[in-house]
Amino acid sequence: MSEWIEKVKDRAKKQKKTIVLPESEDPRVIEAAKKALAAGIANIVILGDSDKVDVPGATVINPRHSDKHEAYAQKFAKLRARKGVTIVQARESMNDATYFGMMMVKMGDADGLVSGACHSTANTLRPALQILKTAPDAKLVSAFFVVCSPKHEYGDKGTLIFADSGLNIDPTAEELVEIAASTAKTWRGFMEDEPRIGMMSFTTMGSAKGAVPDKMQEATRLANKRYPELELDGDLQVDAALVPEVATIKAPHSHVAGKVNIMIFPDLACGNISYKLVQRFGDAEAYGPLLQGIAKPVNDLSRGCSSDDIVGVIAITCVQAQMMDAAKAKAESEA
Repeated sequence: MSEWIEKVKDRAKKQKKTIVLPESEDPRVIEAAKKALAAGIANIVILGDSDKVDVPGATVINPRHSDKHEAYAQKFAKLRARKGVTIVQARESMNDATYFGMMMVKMGDADGLVSGACHSTANTLRPALQILKTAPDAKLVSAFFVVCSPKHEYGDKGTLIFADSGLNIDPTAEELVEIAASTAKTWRGFMEDEPRIGMMSFTTMGSAKGAVPDKMQEATRLANKRYPELELDGDLQVDAALVPEVATIKAPHSHVAGKVNIMIFPDLACGNISYKLVQRFGDAEAYGPLLQGIAKPVNDLSRGCSSDDIVGVIAITCVQAQMMDAAKAKAESEA
C-alpha cells in the first residue's frame, strides 16, 4: 500500500464521515465495507436487503422500506419538476439504491457516496448531476485517477494524477484548461507539494504537427493566460514530462518538464489506456475514477477494482468531505 493512500486513510480517521455504498450485491463492496470499518476510516451505510447483508458495524438500509423514502421522493420531485418528473416517478427512482444514496447525501444524512464496482460511470454520474448538481465554482465535471507507482522518482514520491481518465471523451482546448485548473485544486488539497502540470501529447514543444498537439498547445496558451499562477507547460511527451535527463534534451526551456505530477491527456482514450497500462504493467495502485466539480463528494470505481481499491476510494471521499467542510467554514467566517 502506497505512502500516499496511508496518509489519506489517517486523515479520514481523524474526522470520520459517513459514506454510502449502494452496491450491496457486489462481494468486493461488502469486503471493503468490513475493512473500512475495521480500520476506523468511516461510518458506512450499505443500501440493500438487511437479511442478505451481514456487515457488523454498518448501517444497512433497504431504500424501498426506509422511513425516508417518501420525504426523499417529494424532494426529488421538486428538484426535477422542470424536467416533468412526477411524484409517482420520483417514488420509483427512490427504489433505486444509487438515487436513494444520492438523496441521502443531498439531505445531509450522509457525507459522500462511492459506487461503480458493478455499474457504469453514467449510472453514478447521472443521479449525481440530477440531485447534487455541480459545485458553485465548477465550470466542468471531470474525472481523474490517483496513480501511486513504486518508482518514487516520478511525480510526488511516485504519486501522480491522470486527468481526464474517466469521463470527458474528447474535451476541447477550453475544457482542458478547466480540467487542469480543477485538478490543480484537487492536488493542493491532497498532496504536500505544488502541482506541476503537463499537457500531454505524442509531441514535445511542437516537434510534430497534428490535431492533438495543436489542441494541447492551444490549451497550454489559454491556461497560462487564464491561470498564470499554475506551473503548467506543453505539449509534452511522457518521457519529457517525467524524466529530467530527457527533459533537458527535448524541452530545455520548460520549467515543468522532467518533474510533472499531473498529466492532462488530450482525450479519454489516452487517459484511460495510460492509467490501466501503468497500473497493470507498472505494478501501480490506481484510485478512481474520482469526480471533481460535483457539489458534494461522489466517486466512481473501476469495474475491475479490488476491495482494497474501494477502501482507498472510501478514504479519499472522506477527505474530500473534510475539505468541503473546511472550505464552507472558511467562507462563512469571511462573510
